[in-house]
Amino acid sequence: MKLNPLLITIVTLMLLSSCVTQRKVEYLQDSNMNMKSFKEAELPDYKLKPNDELYIQINSLDEAAANIFSNNREESIYLGNIQPYGASLMSYSVDKDGFLLLPVIGKIHVEDKTLSQVGVILKDSLNHILNQPIVTVKLVNRYVSVLGEVRNPGHFPYAQDKITIYDALGLAGDITDYGNRNKVILIRNINGENIRINVDITKSDILASDYYNLRPNDIVYVKPLRNKFWGMRQFPFTILFSTLTTALLFYSIFK
Repeated sequence: MKLNPLLITIVTLMLLSSCVTQRKVEYLQDSNMNMKSFKEAELPDYKLKPNDELYIQINSLDEAAANIFSNNREESIYLGNIQPYGASLMSYSVDKDGFLLLPVIGKIHVEDKTLSQVGVILKDSLNHILNQPIVTVKLVNRYVSVLGEVRNPGHFPYAQDKITIYDALGLAGDITDYGNRNKVILIRNINGENIRINVDITKSDILASDYYNLRPNDIVYVKPLRNKFWGMRQFPFTILFSTLTTALLFYSIFK
């Protein structure tokens, strides 16, 4: 039984179109294989804005007085292990006007200030209340969202001071074979405006880019390749081939 040359050509083209080359799935491609160093871009300190959540720990030689500012001193030990919702219950919120309301101290303006600056302000406010106060301020709402052609898309909290775009992709289980690594979209809010940035993570230059380190509440979206439409995992080749085989079988019998 001879197959139609046109049918063979169509099936061959469909199989070839589903292929993803190695170059499309590699990171940090560089023609120079020798060791190469990149100076990491400076990451500015995060400046607070309304609706931020702050975890504030205040210690002092006068422990009884310092307990006024903490719901449960023992819970603070496990802050890094609890879920984001639990951490928010132990935090203080920055209101819409940029103020933080604390017991005894009252309202202080913290919008556009860094965490270290807020710590200094709180310490100065407590000097006449507590004996040698020590203030620790942490940002609770450290999240990145990774969406699109990744294995485990989601909204991920992180505790470290900074997180890279590769770290975020690692939290999402890495990009699938059908993800476009040349045009990863980074969405970042800057001064109240959402900015869209195209990032090529296949180039080694990303290591020195301003977008290598992510900021809290950044969104990373991985676009799919065009090959995905014809991919073996998505396209019902099994049904197509079985239909063609059945049709050819009936054709040969009735002929």
